[in-house]
Amino acid sequence: MAYTPFGYRIQGGKAIIDKAAAEQVRQLYQNYLSGMSMVAAAKEAGIDTYHGTVKRMMENRHYMGDDFYPAIIDVDTFTEAMLERQRRAKKLGRTNRIKPPVKKTSPTTFTLGTIKEFYDDPAKQAEYLYSLIESEAT
Repeated sequence: MAYTPFGYRIQGGKAIIDKAAAEQVRQLYQNYLSGMSMVAAAKEAGIDTYHGTVKRMMENRHYMGDDFYPAIIDVDTFTEAMLERQRRAKKLGRTNRIKPPVKKTSPTTFTLGTIKEFYDDPAKQAEYLYSLIESEAT
């Protein structure tokens, strides 16, 4: 895990809600849905940060709860905020900036060089074979 999202803290290896910060997150969503800009909504909630950071916070799906993080906001609030963001972007002509999630796929084809060496140790043989991969294509 690269970082702990604002509104949580890690205690005993588990994510728990930081009550004061979680209330700021809830207030951020409420402010934004009431018509405030992202930065103004954050500042009003007591979060002094930049537009890009607020945007990333509002897009953070952990706030709805998952296997590790408990929920801070409900699914309806998150969805409503995302729809509002899209509505505002469309109104401003910025829909080209909203990119759909990229579906990542693993390469399934490759070119293998000529096998010239053989090892009794399967791990060493596998390492050697992997080193012969010349190109990958998706």
